[in-house]
Amino acid sequence: MTTRHPDVPERRLTVDDLENTPDDGRRYELADGRLDVSPAPKPLHTRVAYRLGFHLGNHASDDMEIGEGPGIVLGGDPGKHRIPDLAVFDQEPPEEGYYTVPPLLAVEIVSPESVLRDNHTKRYEYAAFGIPSYWIINPHPDKPGIIEFRLVDGAYEEVGQTQGEELFETELPFPVRFVPHWLVASGPWRTNLGGPEAP
Repeated sequence: MTTRHPDVPERRLTVDDLENTPDDGRRYELADGRLDVSPAPKPLHTRVAYRLGFHLGNHASDDMEIGEGPGIVLGGDPGKHRIPDLAVFDQEPPEEGYYTVPPLLAVEIVSPESVLRDNHTKRYEYAAFGIPSYWIINPHPDKPGIIEFRLVDGAYEEVGQTQGEELFETELPFPVRFVPHWLVASGPWRTNLGGPEAP
């Protein structure tokens, strides 16, 4: 006789079910009504998220919102809930619940357990939701890098890769530049993250 585990629901989950998830540092997302749980971010991951969010905040206009780990309901479907590592919105955060509109930019910082999710699953989901820009950041301490994607005819096209001490520059969602090395390296990152000053 097979006994169903009492903690495994048979129905499709929605964001309402996330109200009861434990506050344990893990990330609880929904992929087509199925729970998708990620472990708590490691210190290098949080360093990259903080530094990049800080840098983006210094370059964004006052009407933009830089969100670290914002919950987003994709396409109005309560069974599709994602939490990008960073996102840039051009509107105020909702008073309650989660964002339901596409951000201008979603950023994922990959970890060994999220490579497939970030490079394939989320890439498809974010494109289908209409997020114009998507960055995937590899925080490898020896050679950190970024891949930039832009939405073209409903799908993402890679527009560039930058690694190490090369200077990454983009115009979307607003003009910004930074050196991936300084997202992870110890030392004067605030001074050097933006790269050398333009002449």
